[in-house]
Amino acid sequence: MLRGLTTITYTADDVAAARDWYASLLGQDAYFAQPAEDTPAYVEFRVGVDEDELGIMDRRFAAPVARDAAAGAGATVYWAVDDVEATLARLAELGATPHEPRTERGPGFVTASVVDPFGNVLGVMENRHFDELASGRRA
Repeated sequence: MLRGLTTITYTADDVAAARDWYASLLGQDAYFAQPAEDTPAYVEFRVGVDEDELGIMDRRFAAPVARDAAAGAGATVYWAVDDVEATLARLAELGATPHEPRTERGPGFVTASVVDPFGNVLGVMENRHFDELASGRRA
């Protein structure tokens, strides 16, 4: 039934500021914005070898439960990283605050999460299965 991840959507009161923050974190500009001119209500980035989609939507358009939830509430999406510690340091430099500390989940699995400056939980993970799959795709 579930075939794979298509888009992860974070929300922000200031989409332009969130776009700029994520552009700094990712080292790339958003490839899509709606509206394309003026103040965006939605922007998208492509991330990683699979070009996973990261969207940032104006919080006004989120479902009521998402708008009303406290910072850090909801599901945590974990993004694959090479080094959790280095990534946490970079996220802290950019103004993210700790949510869940670095946690060993088993051999080859380390997780942590932060809350971005816009109230979204951003999870990061060293994941040996992801690395194995990614290596196969590059070969």
